[in-house]
Amino acid sequence: MPHLTTIKVRGYHLDIYQHVNNARYLEFLEEARWSYLEDSGDVAYFEQLNLAWVIVNININYRFAATNGQTLEIATKFSQIGSKSAVIHQVIKIQGTDTVVADADITFVCLNRKTGKAALIEGALKERLEQHLND
Repeated sequence: MPHLTTIKVRGYHLDIYQHVNNARYLEFLEEARWSYLEDSGDVAYFEQLNLAWVIVNININYRFAATNGQTLEIATKFSQIGSKSAVIHQVIKIQGTDTVVADADITFVCLNRKTGKAALIEGALKERLEQHLND
């Protein structure tokens, strides 16, 4: 089951065309990922390991214009875990509808904050992340 985050569209999210600016969707997705990581306890877990999540690629599809006053629901779920990177899939819908506003695949690495290099996703770290695939 994906983690759900809601965000209400405000006037300052809009561009001159009176719909949500494309760059704001990236902020909405980031807010949803942080909410997911906090709720799962992964923020504290990664701090203990001295690891940081670093985005290396974002593929986003804009599908429908969201407007002022709408509430957006963002579903966040891991979709893939490799040896050095993992992918989180996110879908933004207008709450209470099947209307997809945007969807994205976000690839990240676990950066070792001491070395500044990507850590291998293996052992206990891999097991921890794989739990998210089954949620």
